[in-house]
Amino acid sequence: MLRRTLSVLAVVVALAGATGQASAADGTPATQRPGPRVLDVMSFNVHHAQGTDDRLDLRRIARVVRESGADVVGLQEVDNHYSERSEWTDQPAELAAMLGYHVVFGANIDNAPPTPGGHRVQYGTAILSRYPITASDNTWLFKSPGQEQRGLLHATIDVHGRPVEFYNTHLAASSQTDRLRQTDQVVNLIGAKKPGILVGDFNALPAAPESLPLQEAYTDAWAKHGRGDGATYPAEAPTERIDVIYTTSKVTPLVTRVVQAAPTASDHLPLLSKVLVTS
Repeated sequence: MLRRTLSVLAVVVALAGATGQASAADGTPATQRPGPRVLDVMSFNVHHAQGTDDRLDLRRIARVVRESGADVVGLQEVDNHYSERSEWTDQPAELAAMLGYHVVFGANIDNAPPTPGGHRVQYGTAILSRYPITASDNTWLFKSPGQEQRGLLHATIDVHGRPVEFYNTHLAASSQTDRLRQTDQVVNLIGAKKPGILVGDFNALPAAPESLPLQEAYTDAWAKHGRGDGATYPAEAPTERIDVIYTTSKVTPLVTRVVQAAPTASDHLPLLSKVLVTS
């Protein structure tokens, strides 16, 4: 453990030095540019807070996030006044209040209120952030007839003066055809110019054909510096690595691990990665 910690610190120091040199070389004094930032980022499919023990417990989800130390979290399968299964609550807002985090929500199912003047019935993804969110948008992805609408939720996060682009998605569960189209869309939407992090439940193994565009465009954080086997699903005896954290060339994964503290909280385990954002 000590060797791994020292190795991570050595990488941080080395990259920080390289960043300062690059800033000076381009004519802008290094002191006028935000330095490198270290972030703990998480991907967590929360199954609308219904655990494998059939308990609906949003506080348990908040506790998992809090105890992990995650700074920014991409949540999938989040309800917003959706139905009795989650007691018609605004789960993104309630989680943000419990944690004291900023939040944005992307509604991929967005239906009219069941009663006049009521809340819209929504289901989708959310991003929680310890740091301010300065902009956000949600783009619907390709959907073939009969498939559930999926999206790419994007937030720009201000990490002590450095903007970081954070993306969260949940790809089609039952259609490889849809996933093939969706991953191409995701790569085109994100690009690789700005420091970016993509998390999500991709419903496909990293070696699957539909994962190829992502694997070619970005760094798979667990494959780079992962502990354990990286499997997150099913939570109580995981065998599938379908929850993944990807980074652009301007973000370096340092250590990535599966969080196993509360395996009954959801049907997926969360994935957590410490990353270094440079320039």
